[in-house]
Amino acid sequence: MIKVRQIKIEVEHDNKDYLLDKIIKKLNTKKENIIDYKISKKSIDARKNEIYYVYEVIVNLKNENKINLSKDIIYYEEKEYKLPPSGDIFLKERPIIVGSGPAGLFSAYILVSAGYKPIIIERGKNIELRTKDVEKFWESGVLDENSNVQFGEGGAGTFSDGKLNTLIKDKRNLGKKVFSTFVKFGSPQEIMYVQKPHIGTDILRDVIKNMREDIIKKGGEFRFNTTLTNIKTENNTLKAIEVNNKEIIPCTALVLAIGHSARDTIKMLYDNKLKMEPKPFAVGVRVMHKQEMINKNQYKEKANLLPSASYKLTYTTKQKRGVYSFCMCPGGFVVNASSERNRLAINGMSNYKRDEENANSAIIVTTTPNDYGNDCLSAIKFQRELEEKAYKLASGKIPIQKLIDFKENKKTTSLGSIKPITKGKYEFANLREILPDYIIESLLEAFVNFDKKIKGFASDDTLLAAIESRTSSPIRIIRDESLESSIKGIYPCGEGAGYSGGITSSAIDGIKVAEKIIKKYKNN
Repeated sequence: MIKVRQIKIEVEHDNKDYLLDKIIKKLNTKKENIIDYKISKKSIDARKNEIYYVYEVIVNLKNENKINLSKDIIYYEEKEYKLPPSGDIFLKERPIIVGSGPAGLFSAYILVSAGYKPIIIERGKNIELRTKDVEKFWESGVLDENSNVQFGEGGAGTFSDGKLNTLIKDKRNLGKKVFSTFVKFGSPQEIMYVQKPHIGTDILRDVIKNMREDIIKKGGEFRFNTTLTNIKTENNTLKAIEVNNKEIIPCTALVLAIGHSARDTIKMLYDNKLKMEPKPFAVGVRVMHKQEMINKNQYKEKANLLPSASYKLTYTTKQKRGVYSFCMCPGGFVVNASSERNRLAINGMSNYKRDEENANSAIIVTTTPNDYGNDCLSAIKFQRELEEKAYKLASGKIPIQKLIDFKENKKTTSLGSIKPITKGKYEFANLREILPDYIIESLLEAFVNFDKKIKGFASDDTLLAAIESRTSSPIRIIRDESLESSIKGIYPCGEGAGYSGGITSSAIDGIKVAEKIIKKYKNN
């Protein structure tokens, strides 16, 4: 097969026939010589006045040896994912996975594919019941602390944009395994090749359910409403776990895919002397603009021909703090993502079509242990203090403020041209009452810079919401080359353990941990 790169197509001519003509021309061949082709990458080049789709395709040809190769035309060999060989030690008990977010789900999926029969424990409910609890919370404000936007089948990413892009180095191309698995269970085929793939909250829920049913069919077991409450060790080696403060389950291989909001579990592990360390993370606000404004800035006169635009913004302040956009949700909602009583956290969410009126994104400021203390519990305490202030400021609703009022340090009393689009009720507030001075100063400085990059970004009517505090885990659980923790038999995994950020990187980490277990243990 042949890979063909850098096929540019004007956005108004984007169709299969036109693409095929471009392939034929680039290869300098005839149509009848092409058996078939598939798209491997599709991106938008909007750097200049003329905007193009840029394709990369894999072509199956009758006479590929007659094709002249170049930097944009090369031979291609398809490489499929293969499970590793099993190890020499018999695994007496079934492996247990804590958490059914992307790290836990993909760890389970790889293990059952290799013939193991993992038990997946999840403190929340299955996706069907969890969705009902989340919608009830958004409508009534009544929070279920174990079934919410953070906890439950699918993890925190379920109620987000379903973004799959990642910046991690993926030398083994495990991302392809993740994406093909998502497609197998109901994701759109396009995630295999688009530049910034996303599934959307609405579709992702069905994908997760389908994955669960397949894992069960192959011998896995899901236990919902089941919380890890303690671990039992002997000679620094895991022997069993306690769940729901009563049941003891023998276990010598535990995948710890707890997610970044399992603060009680982190405290329990900390008390059990599991080695961990605080790590930098970021906090800030979520910003809302009209999606139309973002589209026009990014795509100009071609905006109506292209999907809802996203953006990525970064800035370093005079005090050397990083400020950047995070989890940008085109055509989406700002959501109440709380998981603890009397504490409020927010996030962003989009459905697959991304067709709501507003764009939203977190604008966050880097923090370090110098800001909150040099142990893991101090980092969590810092997050909680911000969330408590946010909750009190708007009586449990999402606090919202116009940017002009944020600049002038006064409570918003009326809206301008931008209307809040939220999941969960909102209330006008002065967000300065939540944030430390260094966060406020960093945000104000960054907004001036961001407005130069996207005209209108810092308009008076721009809406801010708070608090964006769950951007990543504030801790990292130490693990060695075998991916085991300081207590042998425990495999810290995913975002909660501090090794990933987002759906794809978490899923990849889940695959890597499952592979380590397979390589070490024989399956009974």
